[in-house]
Amino acid sequence: MDAENQQQNETPAGTDATATATATTAPRSAVSRRALIGWAGAGVALGAAAVGSVAAATRQDDDPAPASAAQPAAEVPFYGEHQAGIATPVQDRLHFAAFDVSERATRDSLVKMLKEWTKAAAAMTGGREVGTGAATGLPEAPPDDTGEALGLPASRLTLTIGFGPTLFEKDGVDRYGLKAKRPEALIDLPGFKGDKLDPLRSGGDICVQACADDPQVAVHAIRNLARIGMGTVSIRWSQLGFGKTSSTTPDAQTPRNLLGFKDGTHNIAGTDTDKLAEHVWAAPGDGADWMTGGSYLVARRIRMHIETWDRTSLKEQEDVFGRTKGEGAPYGKAKEHDAPDLKAMPADSHVALAHPDANGGLMILRRGFSFTDGTDGLGRLDAGLFFLAYQRDSRKAFVPLQQRLAGSDKLNEYIQHVGSAHFACPAGVRKPGEWWGQALFG
Repeated sequence: MDAENQQQNETPAGTDATATATATTAPRSAVSRRALIGWAGAGVALGAAAVGSVAAATRQDDDPAPASAAQPAAEVPFYGEHQAGIATPVQDRLHFAAFDVSERATRDSLVKMLKEWTKAAAAMTGGREVGTGAATGLPEAPPDDTGEALGLPASRLTLTIGFGPTLFEKDGVDRYGLKAKRPEALIDLPGFKGDKLDPLRSGGDICVQACADDPQVAVHAIRNLARIGMGTVSIRWSQLGFGKTSSTTPDAQTPRNLLGFKDGTHNIAGTDTDKLAEHVWAAPGDGADWMTGGSYLVARRIRMHIETWDRTSLKEQEDVFGRTKGEGAPYGKAKEHDAPDLKAMPADSHVALAHPDANGGLMILRRGFSFTDGTDGLGRLDAGLFFLAYQRDSRKAFVPLQQRLAGSDKLNEYIQHVGSAHFACPAGVRKPGEWWGQALFG
């Protein structure tokens, strides 16, 4: 689904743990071996990587660099009012995983796993190893941490958890005594025109979104959680992503998608607490109390027909989006961030249909990534956009917007939605000792 209307947050808002792009992390009493090795061995690489970044996730007291100068190795605070990874400045890499809970799992075993996951997530986002080495202290036992991220810095890793509809009820069965706590907003998404959904790439009881500036750090995080959850959960499907497709600050140049266009340029700034409260965060009275401060996530795997697009004329491509390809400016304008004149572009163009002005001000926060997963066996790239949209209520945001786009968007000739999932992402873990899902299971 498209993104003009979708907003992406760049700097965290208010007390959002995910969001203080300029916040200073609390000093640790001890520096981990992993952090020491990472800082010692990665100095040159970190300096080079910082050139293209937009917002700093943290600053040292003696660092005079402005907040706009990113530090890819920095830590994003794990604890806070909202989960990190939603309003947080967007990282460059993604590993998204949807898990199914084992039929043998109990409510107690699931709670135990969520507590362990929370501890592991806090450690990994802080650039530390999971656990303290071998689980039993014996060299014959497997280590607590899988080890492939040893020596790497935190790389702005964020981990965001969500709960799918089937965790609350599956085939009419109240699996863990949660049926009564399922939010009304956590609907089974309706079918949309043109969808060709693969059930093996859709749904899931629990999701974890890992974002980082280093792909190995993101993969390491999901791998460790999968290892910890073994016997309680298993991965249903996962998706790697690269090259964020949304800008991280409203005045920054928007990254391009694999069709070569800028999309989703009208995003909510992470500092815009009013718009975040209006469009992103679930509020008291919205429904389930345990979701207050959380957000609803729609994940869509969108396949792009790359080969067909690459044989399409420039004029046709620009008519599809309603933007120039070079600058990304709306038709009739000079710069990408210029306010679009929707009447100056084709009525079935993507911008004309998806822009907030064409949808009564409707907005969603977008965090999208490109993907390439080899070929489809017929010599065509299996590539496209892994679309992530956060909103206060999907029934009032993603669903009506996607229904409009699915019915009329000229872009549909070149894309197809092949995977879909919907999750309720609760508020943040406010302090050590609390855990993911505590308000839901408590």
